[in-house]
Amino acid sequence: MFTRLFLTHLLAALVAVVALLGFAEWLAPRFYQKHIEQMAAAIGPQGPDLHADLEQGLRSTLTAAWLASLPLAGLLAAGTAWVVSRQVSRSVRLLARGSREIAQGHYRNRLKVQGRDELAWLAQDFNCMAEALEKVEHSRIELIGSVAHELRTPLAGLQGYAEALADGVLPPEQAAGRISHEVRAMRRLVEDLSLVSKVEAGAVEIRPQPLDPAEALRQAAERFELVFAEQGVALRLDVPPRLPPVWADLERLQQVLSNLLANALRHTPSGGEVVLKAEPAPSGVCFSVRDTGPGIPPEHQARVFERFYRVDSARSRQDGGSGVGLTIAKGLVEAMGGTMGLRSEAGRGSTFWFTLPQPPHPEAP
Repeated sequence: MFTRLFLTHLLAALVAVVALLGFAEWLAPRFYQKHIEQMAAAIGPQGPDLHADLEQGLRSTLTAAWLASLPLAGLLAAGTAWVVSRQVSRSVRLLARGSREIAQGHYRNRLKVQGRDELAWLAQDFNCMAEALEKVEHSRIELIGSVAHELRTPLAGLQGYAEALADGVLPPEQAAGRISHEVRAMRRLVEDLSLVSKVEAGAVEIRPQPLDPAEALRQAAERFELVFAEQGVALRLDVPPRLPPVWADLERLQQVLSNLLANALRHTPSGGEVVLKAEPAPSGVCFSVRDTGPGIPPEHQARVFERFYRVDSARSRQDGGSGVGLTIAKGLVEAMGGTMGLRSEAGRGSTFWFTLPQPPHPEAP
């Protein structure tokens, strides 16, 4: 590549020099003709006879000067072409080497950015691409490890119950019930992972319609009323008399509320309280689920919506959480045109909130 670039630059420079010589030879007489006439008049009566000699002398002198400077011009052109071609080919080689390393899975390598030209911008964009691929690879490895860890517990339980059944330690009815429980846990994890992949790919199906926020909260509270009572946690509704409707998918909204309520129940001790609230917001309605659990330390709050991220991994796994409920909830809210966030203080509980927009106004006839 260096040779091709060098020859191309050199040829362009030489063509420019030759063109310059040709135009100079063509245009020069127009500039020095008046000067020759003045010289001829100054010489006297013999001036007109010397006019042609003067013109020929000036032309030959100019041509000789051009030809004398031609080697130096060619040398400068060759040097410039060599420097430019070397810089360009070096940058291209670095980019080619970096792309080969990325193709081999070495995503940590970065290119050295030099200058402010287009190649420097390309190198900077290349480094951004490598950083993004490194994050994707890290996420992929983390996902594989998390899924393997999540499946290990039910698989170990299935193996233990199967061996107990084979050895006659457990009666068939009892073993079947426990095996069915572990199978349901695995199926729930697979379904959650499938939904997470759709949410992150933006492929989840949303059928929005005008919904009554108060009615949606009441339905969610009814579904969890018995579960909260069994755990000794109070579930309270806080809904104002009048709320504007929201533009959302009822099934997806119930899924978001269910995930938030299940998360709050897992982290609220017996005797605590969970408040399910809705209130008007500038762009629609703001829903929130507030618990009286241990809260979330500040260093963990930025990552709670990441899949499989746990503030207390041991406790969450014992309680049966799959680790993707908040990820699913946030993705579904954003798919419906809303936003989700968190307010928490260690030792004083957590509040997960999200907003949903109002129905679009019909166009005027």
